[in-house]
Amino acid sequence: MPEHRRHARTPLEIRIGYSKLNSFFADYTKNISKGGTFIKTKQPMPVGTQFLFRLALPAPSGGFELAGEVVQVEMAGAGAGMGIRFAWRSEAERTSFEQAVEKLMAESLGPVAAKRLLEVAQGVVRK
Repeated sequence: MPEHRRHARTPLEIRIGYSKLNSFFADYTKNISKGGTFIKTKQPMPVGTQFLFRLALPAPSGGFELAGEVVQVEMAGAGAGMGIRFAWRSEAERTSFEQAVEKLMAESLGPVAAKRLLEVAQGVVRK
């Protein structure tokens, strides 16, 4: 299946909190990129749902409150969840978050692999 994502993803489990109606949920991400994340949950929201959520990142960033939209829903067993596209409220918010994700990728994958993954996602070709 062809890859249509604009941003490289890294498998990373991060706690995420969000509200649905009058209930609060705390689930975990399956992966994350600069442009979105996949939240593992047995109770995904419908595609098109826009909401605010809190992504708890390791120090020093501590976390982000982000706006997002559900763009994909998976209902099957262990893979159940929802794909979220981030909706930036400002350029500063986007930049700050992208820097935090790049740091997480470097810590998770190692600096060389993370740099290469980001280059491939941006269409940078090494000679």
